[in-house]
Amino acid sequence: MKEMKTTIPHAQERALLVGVMVHGRNDQQEACDTLEELAQLTESAGAEVLGRMLCKQSKVHAAHFIGKGKVEELAQMAKDTGANLIIFDEDLSPAQGRNLEETLQVRVLDRTQLILDIFAKRARTKEGCLQVQLAQHRYLLPRLRRMWTHLERQAGGIGLKGPGETQIEMDRRSIQNLIRTLTKELELVRTRRAEQRRGRQRHGWALVSIVGYTNAGKSTLLNRLAGADIYAEDQLFATLDPTTRQVELPNGEPCLMTDTVGFIRKLPHHLVDSFKATLEEVVEADLILHVIDCAHPQVEQQIAAVNVVLQEIGAEDKPVLCVLNKIDKDAGRNIARQLAHTLGGRSASVSAVTGEGVDGLLTLLADALKGDKQLMKLNIPLSEGRLIALLKNSATVLEENYEGGSAELLVRVPAPLVPRCEPYLAE
Repeated sequence: MKEMKTTIPHAQERALLVGVMVHGRNDQQEACDTLEELAQLTESAGAEVLGRMLCKQSKVHAAHFIGKGKVEELAQMAKDTGANLIIFDEDLSPAQGRNLEETLQVRVLDRTQLILDIFAKRARTKEGCLQVQLAQHRYLLPRLRRMWTHLERQAGGIGLKGPGETQIEMDRRSIQNLIRTLTKELELVRTRRAEQRRGRQRHGWALVSIVGYTNAGKSTLLNRLAGADIYAEDQLFATLDPTTRQVELPNGEPCLMTDTVGFIRKLPHHLVDSFKATLEEVVEADLILHVIDCAHPQVEQQIAAVNVVLQEIGAEDKPVLCVLNKIDKDAGRNIARQLAHTLGGRSASVSAVTGEGVDGLLTLLADALKGDKQLMKLNIPLSEGRLIALLKNSATVLEENYEGGSAELLVRVPAPLVPRCEPYLAE
Protein backbone atom coordinates (compact mmCIF):
# COMPACT_ATOMS: atom_id res chain seq x y z
CA MET A 1 0.00 0.00 0.00
CA LYS A 2 1.40 3.39 -0.96
CA GLU A 3 0.19 6.93 -0.59
CA MET A 4 2.15 9.77 -2.17
CA LYS A 5 1.78 13.51 -2.44
CA THR A 6 2.75 15.07 -5.72
CA THR A 7 3.73 18.45 -4.33
CA ILE A 8 6.82 19.02 -2.24
CA PRO A 9 6.23 21.32 0.75
CA HIS A 10 8.86 23.78 1.85
CA ALA A 11 9.25 22.31 5.33
CA GLN A 12 12.79 21.65 6.50
CA GLU A 13 12.02 18.00 7.28
CA ARG A 14 10.17 16.14 4.52
CA ALA A 15 9.40 12.60 5.61
CA LEU A 16 8.30 9.29 4.16
CA LEU A 17 6.76 6.80 6.60
CA VAL A 18 7.27 3.05 6.41
CA GLY A 19 5.04 0.53 8.15
CA VAL A 20 5.70 -3.21 8.14
CA MET A 21 3.15 -6.01 8.32
CA VAL A 22 4.93 -9.26 9.24
CA HIS A 23 3.02 -12.53 8.86
CA GLY A 24 1.96 -13.87 12.25
CA ARG A 25 2.98 -10.74 14.19
CA ASN A 26 0.43 -8.08 13.23
CA ASP A 27 -2.46 -7.77 10.79
CA GLN A 28 -3.09 -5.11 8.16
CA GLN A 29 -5.53 -3.09 10.26
CA GLU A 30 -3.13 -2.90 13.19
CA ALA A 31 -0.25 -1.93 10.90
CA CYS A 32 -2.37 0.81 9.27
CA ASP A 33 -3.49 2.14 12.66
CA THR A 34 0.04 2.43 14.05
CA LEU A 35 1.22 3.97 10.76
CA GLU A 36 -1.48 6.63 11.09
CA GLU A 37 -0.28 7.27 14.65
CA LEU A 38 3.29 7.54 13.33
CA ALA A 39 2.06 10.28 10.97
CA GLN A 40 0.65 12.22 13.93
CA LEU A 41 3.93 11.78 15.82
CA THR A 42 5.86 13.02 12.78
CA GLU A 43 3.71 16.12 12.52
CA SER A 44 4.07 16.69 16.29
CA ALA A 45 7.84 16.65 15.76
CA GLY A 46 7.49 19.40 13.13
CA ALA A 47 8.06 17.38 9.94
CA GLU A 48 5.89 17.21 6.82
CA VAL A 49 4.61 13.78 5.80
CA LEU A 50 5.03 13.37 2.04
CA GLY A 51 3.96 9.75 1.71
CA ARG A 52 3.54 6.35 3.31
CA MET A 53 4.45 2.81 2.41
CA LEU A 54 3.11 -0.38 4.01
CA CYS A 55 5.34 -3.38 3.40
CA LYS A 56 3.89 -6.89 3.64
CA GLN A 57 6.44 -9.63 4.21
CA SER A 58 6.76 -13.09 5.68
CA LYS A 59 9.71 -12.24 7.97
CA VAL A 60 12.00 -9.47 9.13
CA HIS A 61 15.10 -9.21 6.94
CA ALA A 62 18.32 -9.01 8.91
CA ALA A 63 20.12 -6.49 6.70
CA HIS A 64 17.47 -3.83 5.99
CA PHE A 65 14.40 -4.99 7.99
CA ILE A 66 12.44 -4.93 4.70
CA GLY A 67 13.20 -6.84 1.50
CA LYS A 68 15.58 -5.70 -1.24
CA GLY A 69 12.75 -4.93 -3.64
CA LYS A 70 10.98 -2.72 -1.12
CA VAL A 71 14.25 -0.90 -0.38
CA GLU A 72 14.62 -0.08 -4.08
CA GLU A 73 10.99 1.04 -4.27
CA LEU A 74 11.50 3.23 -1.21
CA ALA A 75 14.63 4.79 -2.72
CA GLN A 76 12.70 5.71 -5.87
CA MET A 77 9.83 7.10 -3.81
CA ALA A 78 12.25 9.30 -1.86
CA LYS A 79 13.80 10.55 -5.08
CA ASP A 80 10.41 11.32 -6.66
CA THR A 81 9.09 13.25 -3.65
CA GLY A 82 12.31 14.96 -2.57
CA ALA A 83 12.09 13.48 0.91
CA ASN A 84 15.10 14.02 3.17
CA LEU A 85 13.92 11.77 5.99
CA ILE A 86 12.52 8.22 6.19
CA ILE A 87 10.84 7.04 9.41
CA PHE A 88 10.14 3.37 10.16
CA ASP A 89 7.23 2.41 12.41
CA GLU A 90 9.46 -0.23 14.04
CA ASP A 91 12.63 -0.35 16.10
CA LEU A 92 15.62 -0.83 13.81
CA SER A 93 18.83 -2.47 14.93
CA PRO A 94 22.02 -0.37 14.62
CA ALA A 95 23.12 -2.43 11.61
CA GLN A 96 19.73 -2.11 9.88
CA GLY A 97 19.70 1.66 10.33
CA ARG A 98 23.25 1.95 9.01
CA ASN A 99 22.55 -0.27 6.00
CA LEU A 100 19.37 1.60 5.11
CA GLU A 101 21.09 5.00 5.21
CA GLU A 102 23.96 3.74 3.05
CA THR A 103 21.55 2.29 0.49
CA LEU A 104 18.92 5.03 0.44
CA GLN A 105 21.32 7.97 0.91
CA VAL A 106 18.65 9.56 3.11
CA ARG A 107 18.55 9.98 6.88
CA VAL A 108 16.65 7.12 8.51
CA LEU A 109 14.89 7.15 11.91
CA ASP A 110 12.82 4.55 13.72
CA ARG A 111 9.78 5.01 15.95
CA THR A 112 11.81 5.20 19.16
CA GLN A 113 14.10 7.93 17.81
CA LEU A 114 11.08 9.97 16.75
CA ILE A 115 9.42 9.72 20.17
CA LEU A 116 12.69 10.60 21.91
CA ASP A 117 12.99 13.68 19.69
CA ILE A 118 9.47 14.81 20.64
CA PHE A 119 10.21 14.23 24.33
CA ALA A 120 13.42 16.26 24.06
CA LYS A 121 11.48 19.20 22.59
CA ARG A 122 8.65 19.07 25.16
CA ALA A 123 10.59 18.51 28.41
CA ARG A 124 10.62 21.69 30.49
CA THR A 125 11.67 20.87 34.06
CA LYS A 126 15.12 19.71 35.11
CA GLU A 127 13.69 16.30 36.00
CA GLY A 128 12.04 15.91 32.60
CA CYS A 129 15.22 16.90 30.77
CA LEU A 130 17.30 14.45 32.83
CA GLN A 131 14.94 11.59 32.05
CA VAL A 132 14.91 12.34 28.32
CA GLN A 133 18.70 12.67 28.19
CA LEU A 134 19.11 9.30 29.92
CA ALA A 135 16.73 7.62 27.45
CA GLN A 136 18.51 9.23 24.49
CA HIS A 137 21.97 8.12 25.59
CA ARG A 138 20.82 4.58 26.38
CA TYR A 139 19.43 4.42 22.86
CA LEU A 140 22.52 5.99 21.32
CA LEU A 141 25.16 3.81 22.98
CA PRO A 142 24.83 0.69 20.77
CA ARG A 143 24.49 2.88 17.65
CA LEU A 144 27.77 4.79 17.83
CA ARG A 145 29.33 2.78 15.04
CA ARG A 146 26.67 4.04 12.66
CA MET A 147 27.66 7.64 13.49
CA TRP A 148 31.45 7.28 13.22
CA THR A 149 32.00 4.99 10.23
CA HIS A 150 33.77 7.81 8.40
CA LEU A 151 36.59 8.02 10.95
CA GLU A 152 39.77 5.95 10.74
CA ARG A 153 41.57 4.41 13.70
CA GLN A 154 43.63 6.97 15.58
CA ALA A 155 47.30 6.60 16.22
CA GLY A 156 48.43 5.74 19.73
CA GLY A 157 49.82 8.36 22.04
CA ILE A 158 50.08 9.68 25.58
CA GLY A 159 46.73 9.55 27.34
CA LEU A 160 45.16 7.20 24.80
CA LYS A 161 44.05 3.65 25.49
CA GLY A 162 46.99 1.89 23.91
CA PRO A 163 47.93 2.06 20.24
CA GLY A 164 45.05 2.72 17.95
CA GLU A 165 42.03 3.49 20.13
CA THR A 166 39.17 4.51 17.86
CA GLN A 167 37.02 7.60 18.20
CA ILE A 168 34.04 5.32 18.72
CA GLU A 169 35.66 3.74 21.78
CA MET A 170 36.37 7.15 23.28
CA ASP A 171 32.77 8.25 22.69
CA ARG A 172 31.37 5.00 24.07
CA ARG A 173 33.30 5.51 27.31
CA SER A 174 32.15 9.14 27.47
CA ILE A 175 28.48 8.17 27.02
CA GLN A 176 28.75 5.38 29.61
CA ASN A 177 30.11 7.91 32.11
CA LEU A 178 27.30 10.32 31.26
CA ILE A 179 24.68 7.58 31.72
CA ARG A 180 26.09 6.83 35.18
CA THR A 181 25.96 10.54 36.08
CA LEU A 182 22.37 10.94 34.84
CA THR A 183 21.30 7.80 36.69
CA LYS A 184 22.73 9.13 39.96
CA GLU A 185 20.99 12.50 39.49
CA LEU A 186 17.68 10.76 38.82
CA GLU A 187 18.13 8.64 41.94
CA LEU A 188 18.25 11.91 43.89
CA VAL A 189 15.04 12.96 42.13
CA ARG A 190 13.38 9.68 43.13
CA THR A 191 14.54 10.18 46.74
CA ARG A 192 13.09 13.70 46.85
CA ARG A 193 9.79 12.47 45.36
CA ALA A 194 9.61 9.70 47.96
CA GLU A 195 10.13 12.26 50.76
CA GLN A 196 7.39 14.48 49.29
CA ARG A 197 5.00 11.50 49.12
CA ARG A 198 5.73 10.58 52.74
CA GLY A 199 5.03 14.17 53.77
CA ARG A 200 1.70 14.16 51.95
CA GLN A 201 0.78 10.79 53.44
CA ARG A 202 1.55 12.05 56.96
CA HIS A 203 -1.08 14.73 56.36
CA GLY A 204 -3.52 12.02 55.34
CA TRP A 205 -4.08 13.36 51.81
CA ALA A 206 -5.19 10.79 49.26
CA LEU A 207 -2.90 10.52 46.23
CA VAL A 208 -4.55 10.15 42.81
CA SER A 209 -2.62 9.65 39.56
CA ILE A 210 -4.13 10.51 36.20
CA VAL A 211 -3.02 8.15 33.44
CA GLY A 212 -4.14 7.56 29.89
CA TYR A 213 -3.15 7.40 26.27
CA THR A 214 -1.43 10.48 24.95
CA ASN A 215 -3.89 13.20 23.92
CA ALA A 216 -6.76 11.58 25.86
CA GLY A 217 -7.36 14.84 27.77
CA LYS A 218 -5.50 14.27 31.06
CA SER A 219 -4.14 17.81 31.44
CA THR A 220 -7.47 19.34 30.39
CA LEU A 221 -9.24 17.24 33.03
CA LEU A 222 -6.82 18.31 35.79
CA ASN A 223 -7.28 21.93 34.75
CA ARG A 224 -11.04 21.47 35.05
CA LEU A 225 -10.93 19.68 38.42
CA ALA A 226 -8.31 21.85 40.12
CA GLY A 227 -8.74 25.18 38.35
CA ALA A 228 -5.14 24.80 37.16
CA ASP A 229 -3.50 26.30 34.09
CA ILE A 230 -1.42 23.35 32.85
CA TYR A 231 -0.48 23.52 29.17
CA ALA A 232 -3.01 21.44 27.21
CA GLU A 233 -3.11 21.13 23.43
CA ASP A 234 -4.68 18.78 20.88
CA GLN A 235 -1.41 17.01 20.02
CA LEU A 236 0.52 13.93 21.06
CA PHE A 237 2.71 14.36 24.17
CA ALA A 238 1.71 18.00 24.70
CA THR A 239 3.01 17.78 28.28
CA LEU A 240 5.66 15.50 29.77
CA ASP A 241 6.49 16.80 33.20
CA PRO A 242 4.30 15.57 36.09
CA THR A 243 2.13 18.22 37.71
CA THR A 244 0.41 17.84 41.12
CA ARG A 245 -2.57 19.93 42.21
CA GLN A 246 -4.95 19.85 45.18
CA VAL A 247 -8.58 19.04 44.39
CA GLU A 248 -11.48 19.63 46.78
CA LEU A 249 -13.98 16.73 46.83
CA PRO A 250 -17.75 17.19 47.40
CA ASN A 251 -17.47 15.88 50.99
CA GLY A 252 -15.01 18.66 51.80
CA GLU A 253 -11.96 16.41 51.81
CA PRO A 254 -8.87 17.30 49.78
CA CYS A 255 -6.91 14.97 47.54
CA LEU A 256 -3.79 15.45 45.47
CA MET A 257 -3.92 14.67 41.74
CA THR A 258 -0.86 14.16 39.58
CA ASP A 259 -0.96 14.42 35.79
CA THR A 260 1.59 11.98 34.34
CA VAL A 261 3.22 11.46 30.94
CA GLY A 262 0.89 10.00 28.31
CA PHE A 263 1.23 6.38 27.20
CA ILE A 264 1.35 5.08 23.65
CA ARG A 265 1.47 1.81 21.77
CA LYS A 266 5.01 0.50 21.29
CA LEU A 267 6.21 2.74 24.13
CA PRO A 268 10.02 2.52 24.01
CA HIS A 269 11.54 0.60 26.93
CA HIS A 270 14.24 3.28 27.13
CA LEU A 271 11.51 5.72 28.17
CA VAL A 272 9.86 3.36 30.66
CA ASP A 273 13.23 2.75 32.34
CA SER A 274 14.28 6.41 32.29
CA PHE A 275 10.93 7.76 33.50
CA LYS A 276 10.77 5.55 36.60
CA ALA A 277 10.94 8.60 38.86
CA THR A 278 7.79 9.97 37.22
CA LEU A 279 5.96 6.66 36.86
CA GLU A 280 6.48 5.90 40.56
CA GLU A 281 3.77 8.50 41.18
CA VAL A 282 1.40 6.00 39.56
CA VAL A 283 2.71 3.02 41.53
CA GLU A 284 2.42 4.84 44.87
CA ALA A 285 -1.04 6.34 44.24
CA ASP A 286 -4.08 5.41 46.31
CA LEU A 287 -6.23 5.50 43.18
CA ILE A 288 -5.64 5.70 39.43
CA LEU A 289 -7.85 7.77 37.13
CA HIS A 290 -7.65 6.21 33.66
CA VAL A 291 -8.72 8.90 31.18
CA ILE A 292 -10.10 7.36 27.97
CA ASP A 293 -10.60 9.21 24.68
CA CYS A 294 -14.00 7.79 23.72
CA ALA A 295 -14.03 9.77 20.46
CA HIS A 296 -10.93 8.01 19.11
CA PRO A 297 -11.57 5.27 16.52
CA GLN A 298 -9.02 2.95 18.17
CA VAL A 299 -10.26 3.47 21.73
CA GLU A 300 -10.11 -0.24 22.64
CA GLN A 301 -6.51 -0.55 21.44
CA GLN A 302 -5.58 2.55 23.43
CA ILE A 303 -7.16 1.12 26.59
CA ALA A 304 -5.20 -2.10 26.07
CA ALA A 305 -1.95 -0.16 25.55
CA VAL A 306 -2.41 1.74 28.83
CA ASN A 307 -3.13 -1.49 30.70
CA VAL A 308 0.06 -3.03 29.28
CA VAL A 309 2.16 -0.11 30.58
CA LEU A 310 0.45 -0.23 34.00
CA GLN A 311 1.34 -3.90 34.20
CA GLU A 312 4.90 -3.20 33.08
CA ILE A 313 5.49 -0.66 35.88
CA GLY A 314 3.81 -2.84 38.53
CA ALA A 315 0.59 -0.85 38.98
CA GLU A 316 -1.87 -3.39 37.57
CA ASP A 317 -3.35 -4.16 41.02
CA LYS A 318 -4.10 -0.53 41.93
CA PRO A 319 -7.78 0.50 42.16
CA VAL A 320 -8.78 2.19 38.89
CA LEU A 321 -11.60 4.60 38.10
CA CYS A 322 -12.17 5.04 34.36
CA VAL A 323 -12.96 8.54 33.06
CA LEU A 324 -14.82 8.25 29.75
CA ASN A 325 -13.81 11.57 28.22
CA LYS A 326 -14.94 13.63 25.21
CA ILE A 327 -18.68 13.01 25.44
CA ASP A 328 -19.12 16.49 23.93
CA LYS A 329 -18.53 14.69 20.61
CA ASP A 330 -21.26 12.44 19.21
CA ALA A 331 -18.91 9.50 18.64
CA GLY A 332 -17.48 9.91 22.12
CA ARG A 333 -20.91 9.95 23.78
CA ASN A 334 -22.00 6.76 22.00
CA ILE A 335 -18.82 4.85 22.86
CA ALA A 336 -18.95 6.13 26.45
CA ARG A 337 -22.43 4.62 26.86
CA GLN A 338 -21.17 1.24 25.67
CA LEU A 339 -18.08 1.31 27.89
CA ALA A 340 -20.05 2.54 30.91
CA HIS A 341 -22.35 -0.47 30.57
CA THR A 342 -19.31 -2.78 30.55
CA LEU A 343 -17.47 -1.07 33.42
CA GLY A 344 -20.52 -0.53 35.63
CA GLY A 345 -19.92 1.71 38.64
CA ARG A 346 -16.17 1.96 38.00
CA SER A 347 -16.54 4.73 35.41
CA ALA A 348 -17.77 8.28 34.89
CA SER A 349 -18.65 9.90 31.54
CA VAL A 350 -17.36 13.47 31.23
CA SER A 351 -16.28 16.22 28.92
CA ALA A 352 -13.13 17.81 30.28
CA VAL A 353 -13.62 20.69 27.81
CA THR A 354 -17.21 21.66 28.70
CA GLY A 355 -17.33 20.33 32.28
CA GLU A 356 -20.27 18.01 31.65
CA GLY A 357 -20.27 15.07 34.07
CA VAL A 358 -17.43 16.44 36.20
CA ASP A 359 -19.60 16.78 39.34
CA GLY A 360 -20.57 13.12 39.04
CA LEU A 361 -16.90 12.17 38.65
CA LEU A 362 -15.96 14.04 41.83
CA THR A 363 -18.75 12.32 43.77
CA LEU A 364 -17.62 8.93 42.49
CA LEU A 365 -14.04 9.79 43.37
CA ALA A 366 -15.00 10.80 46.92
CA ASP A 367 -16.86 7.51 47.38
CA ALA A 368 -13.90 5.52 46.05
CA LEU A 369 -11.48 7.20 48.46
CA LYS A 370 -13.82 7.03 51.47
CA GLY A 371 -13.07 3.35 51.97
CA ASP A 372 -9.61 4.20 53.32
CA LYS A 373 -11.00 6.24 56.23
CA GLN A 374 -11.91 5.09 59.73
CA LEU A 375 -14.71 6.57 61.81
CA MET A 376 -13.29 7.62 65.20
CA LYS A 377 -14.62 9.46 68.28
CA LEU A 378 -11.76 11.45 69.79
CA ASN A 379 -11.13 13.53 72.89
CA ILE A 380 -8.05 15.65 72.19
CA PRO A 381 -6.55 18.20 74.64
CA LEU A 382 -6.56 21.72 73.23
CA SER A 383 -2.81 21.75 73.80
CA GLU A 384 -2.57 19.37 70.83
CA GLY A 385 -3.54 22.18 68.50
CA ARG A 386 -1.42 20.91 65.61
CA LEU A 387 -3.20 17.54 65.56
CA ILE A 388 -6.61 19.21 65.75
CA ALA A 389 -5.70 21.52 62.85
CA LEU A 390 -4.37 18.56 60.86
CA LEU A 391 -7.61 16.62 61.34
CA LYS A 392 -9.74 19.60 60.32
CA ASN A 393 -7.61 19.98 57.20
CA SER A 394 -7.18 16.31 56.20
CA ALA A 395 -10.10 14.39 57.76
CA THR A 396 -13.88 14.69 57.61
CA VAL A 397 -15.14 16.26 60.82
CA LEU A 398 -18.75 15.13 61.38
CA GLU A 399 -19.23 16.54 64.88
CA GLU A 400 -17.12 18.83 67.09
CA ASN A 401 -17.46 20.22 70.60
CA TYR A 402 -14.92 22.32 72.52
CA GLU A 403 -15.52 22.25 76.28
CA GLY A 404 -13.48 21.62 79.42
CA GLY A 405 -10.09 22.17 77.78
CA SER A 406 -10.49 19.49 75.12
CA ALA A 407 -11.93 18.94 71.66
CA GLU A 408 -14.50 16.20 71.27
CA LEU A 409 -14.51 15.17 67.61
CA LEU A 410 -16.36 12.60 65.52
CA VAL A 411 -14.22 12.26 62.40
CA ARG A 412 -13.48 10.03 59.44
CA VAL A 413 -9.70 9.66 59.72
CA PRO A 414 -7.43 8.77 56.78
CA ALA A 415 -5.52 5.52 57.35
CA PRO A 416 -2.07 7.20 57.72
CA LEU A 417 -3.38 9.36 60.61
CA VAL A 418 -5.11 6.58 62.55
CA PRO A 419 -2.03 5.68 64.68
CA ARG A 420 -1.64 9.32 65.78
CA CYS A 421 -5.30 9.49 66.80
CA GLU A 422 -5.56 6.19 68.68
CA PRO A 423 -4.15 7.59 72.00
CA TYR A 424 -7.07 10.06 72.08
CA LEU A 425 -9.96 7.62 71.53
CA ALA A 426 -12.95 8.61 73.63
CA GLU A 427 -14.30 6.00 75.99
